[in-house]
Amino acid sequence: MAVLVTTVLPIVAAVAIIIRLLMTGRRPKGYPPGPPTLPIIGNLHQMPTKDAHLQFEKWAREYGPVYSLILGTKVMVVLSSDKAVKDLLDKKSGLYSHRQEMYIGQELCSGDLRILMMGYTPRWRMCRKMVHTLLNVSAAKSYVPYQILENQQMLRDLVVDSDNFLHHIRRYSNALTTTMIFGWRSPTHDDPKMKQLFDGFSEFAELNQTGLAAIVDFFPILRYLPDFLLPVRRKAQALHKAEKELYLSHWLKAKESTLNGTIKRCFSEELVTAQKAEGFSDDQAAYISGTLLEAGSDTTSSTLYAFVQAMLLYPDIQRKAQAEIDRVVGEDRLPNMEDEHDLQYVRAIVKETLRWMPTTIMGAVPHAVTQDDYYEGYLIPKNAGVVNNVWSIHMDPARHPEPRRFNPDRYKDDRQSLADAAANPDYSKRDQFTFGAGRRICPGIHVAERSLFLGVSRILWGFNIEPKIDAKTGKPILPDQEKLTQGFVCMPEEYEAKITPRNDARRQRIMDEWKIAEETCLDPETKQWRQVPLTIAPRSTKA
Repeated sequence: MAVLVTTVLPIVAAVAIIIRLLMTGRRPKGYPPGPPTLPIIGNLHQMPTKDAHLQFEKWAREYGPVYSLILGTKVMVVLSSDKAVKDLLDKKSGLYSHRQEMYIGQELCSGDLRILMMGYTPRWRMCRKMVHTLLNVSAAKSYVPYQILENQQMLRDLVVDSDNFLHHIRRYSNALTTTMIFGWRSPTHDDPKMKQLFDGFSEFAELNQTGLAAIVDFFPILRYLPDFLLPVRRKAQALHKAEKELYLSHWLKAKESTLNGTIKRCFSEELVTAQKAEGFSDDQAAYISGTLLEAGSDTTSSTLYAFVQAMLLYPDIQRKAQAEIDRVVGEDRLPNMEDEHDLQYVRAIVKETLRWMPTTIMGAVPHAVTQDDYYEGYLIPKNAGVVNNVWSIHMDPARHPEPRRFNPDRYKDDRQSLADAAANPDYSKRDQFTFGAGRRICPGIHVAERSLFLGVSRILWGFNIEPKIDAKTGKPILPDQEKLTQGFVCMPEEYEAKITPRNDARRQRIMDEWKIAEETCLDPETKQWRQVPLTIAPRSTKA
């Protein structure tokens, strides 16, 4: 008998393992539909390595607005309609605000500190609450003086060196963000810490988009492989080390300045107070502030870069917007936030840019559901990843006819702010989905809207955007609007443009306003703020 048991048990165990392996990768009955699967790997073999948004859009047209992908041991549910996003990510945000475990992205690349990838936990809610103090709608209004000054420098830089317009756009968004978070600004586009920020986040996004990083998440057993068989581990750890050093240097400098009373008013003041009350580490504080810097610097600049491309490709829209600005503002001054109500076509251009070229093209990081849920008769299982398929929603011809045509008239009657549109109970009235949904919606939406309006309106007031001419053919050099960078945050691939002042009077106005701002507001040597504008929100007395 003992011999029989000894013989049979290994066979039973082996059969059980084989059955379990064969069941892995299959789509269980009741799940949302999706492409056919293979045993063990599921749909992994069909996952694109480039331009994933196009494949996800194709599947949405084939399998419907809610479909599923079986990725090894994990399930991904893809929401590709405005209704599904509203019903699940918004209305059931208490269930749909979690994250799946991300070994490479969160544990190795981020030391479990990055808010973007943090699970829906008390720690995340504490971090989110603090971020809200910096970026809520009331605070956002008070930062306009920072935005105006950085915008004035961007315009001046475009006059002096228009060929490097991407650098100037990036400096604009980065300097604003560092001022709001740490109290200091980036006066030049070649600031080494600014370059490290953009390069580091690009490397982070690229690493987490690679097949090997994803496979380790989909088959957790692989994380026990030795380093020589899992080289992505060392690369992720090295990236985290460099990134943490950068974020810690920013944070510790701001903390020291706060404690000795020399810091300019900014988010880090609040964070020092909160750290005393909550007791979180300097590492966590560095990542709270650092990832805010990361998000604020990249998304605004990518959207403005897309706007410039749209003006190249759709010159009639540029002329129509300039006519509106000339009628409302005139030639003797630049647009300001008080003009926003009267510049509806410019507002529509901002909204259409966010729709036409969404920077978070696949909703950045997928949500996850914390318990089994049912929707439209389908089971969405506990711990499933849930994708806000931004591109497919924006490119739905039923929602936006001729979706690849840049057409601001889609929003000619939409006077909602971006945040009000996101909160509108009528999902069909939401303007775009770039900033996410539910409790994970981007807290910087209010600041971003003002930065984008000032950027778009003032560039159009001051400059004409035209294609360069090919010296050999004599034909305009036009970019391909379908060629996009890859990663969590994307934008058009680099392109050329001819950006020139509309006339000498506007050129001189731009140069004069920057000279006045520079002499009035900035230290002549450091180019940092001499003192905080009176309208900047006072420091909170609450932890």
